[in-house]
Parts: sequence; structure tokens; C-alpha cells
Amino acid sequence: MSVYKSDEEVAIQRESCLLVSATITEVAKILKPGITTLSLDEMAETFIRDNGATPSCKGYHGYPYSLCISVNEQVVHGFPGKYILKEGDIVSIDTVVYKNGFHGDHAYTFVIGESTPEVLDLVRITKESLYEGIKHAITGKRTGDIGHAIESYTNGQHGYGVIRDFVGHGVGREMHEDPQIPNYGKQGKGKKLMENMVLAIEPMITMGTHKIYMLDDGWTVVSADQSPAVHFEHNVCVKKGAPLILSDFSIIEAAEKANSNLNSSYY
Repeated sequence: MSVYKSDEEVAIQRESCLLVSATITEVAKILKPGITTLSLDEMAETFIRDNGATPSCKGYHGYPYSLCISVNEQVVHGFPGKYILKEGDIVSIDTVVYKNGFHGDHAYTFVIGESTPEVLDLVRITKESLYEGIKHAITGKRTGDIGHAIESYTNGQHGYGVIRDFVGHGVGREMHEDPQIPNYGKQGKGKKLMENMVLAIEPMITMGTHKIYMLDDGWTVVSADQSPAVHFEHNVCVKKGAPLILSDFSIIEAAEKANSNLNSSYY
């Protein structure tokens, strides 16, 4: 059942969403070749707890970390570990925090150092597709309108693979609420959007196939053809006329541009 929130609840939830943005910003400040993904997770957990919140991912159905860190062909739910980041890596950071009764949940993809024009295009177009989908998060539209916009932009215009096995969702007092928000769909189809639904809209796009497989850890999702994958996610409140984005990429982008180890030339 879909959850509709009061304006007061949306304002409280926004604090959690902004703390996710701040957490990913802290990661962006230190991303560079030569550090392990586990060190990023440890820093992020400390930051989240120091800000009066708990990392929702840690312990969720047995997930052992605070961040999902997916590198290169990994699509989502990658395990932090001993992997040492290197020049050219594509790094997707996805995390959820719980504070004052509500979850915030979003994701951002970074490129470390030099990369190919094809990879930078994939990052840019996936990020742009997120905003194409968000345009339809308004009262009276349907989930299919969001998915259709993302699919048309990424697959229809550019031939990229749109992951179908994992989707966006409602988010609030529970990490995953109805409705589901696929990144594909038909206009005018799906669940009708009502005011003050809060959605996690999250295109997961590959340079190649939409097919995936899971690693032996039972969590890490990888593109079946090993093609690069990108993941961006915002938390959005459905409103009349125009959506309200609760998360904040601007602080992440500022840190990304300030870090000489990161490639922000895809903008």
C-alpha cells in the first residue's frame, strides 16, 4: 500500500535525505586512486552516526556495510572491501540513513581520473535521465510515465541497457515502500501518483545489456556482458505542478569538482 505523508512528515524526512547527500559529499572529498572501498565505508558510517542517524543498509537482510559501493561493471549493492580504487574506475555510491523516524536513500556515480568519452557519455546521460523521470513525479501522473521517460532517454535515444530486475520505490518510515518505480514502462500506465508520496527514483543503466547476474556474496549485481554501469538516485516528493526534490546533488557536485582526482568533465 502506498504511503502519503503530511507536509510536516515530508519536512522531517527531508533531513534524512539531506544527510545522505552530506554523506556522499564526504565520500566525494576523499575519493582517489590508492584507497580501499572499505575505508570509504568506515568513514561514512562514522559520519552518519556522528550526525545522530543510523546507517539503514547495515544489517538490512544481513547486508554487512553502511554503503553500497559498485565499481565499473557492478550495477548496485556492491560490497565495500579490500579493492583498491584506480585511475579510470567508475564508482557508484548508494546509501540509506535513518533519522527521526524516516529514511533517506539516494545514489551518485563518480569517475576517478581519466576515462573514455563513451564512459563519460554514459554517466552524463544516466544523470540526465534521472531528471527526465523526475519531471513526471507530479500529482495525477503514473509510475509508467516516470519509467517511460527514463527508458526513452537512455535506451530509445542512446541504446543503453535499462536494468529491469531492480527498480525505484517509495521511501519513508520504511526503506522500501509502495509504489515500485521501474526505469521502463508505458505512458499512462502503472500506479497513479498522489500528492506527498515520497519516491526513490533511480535509473540503473549499462553501456550494453540490461541482463544481470549476482556474485557469490548474494548482493553484488553485475552486468551480464561486463559493460560499465552507472547509478544515480534522488528522493522526490510528488506535488501538484512540479516535483519537490528532497535530496541535494549540488553539494556533491561541488565536492566532485573540487577533488582533482575526480572527473567532472561529463557535465
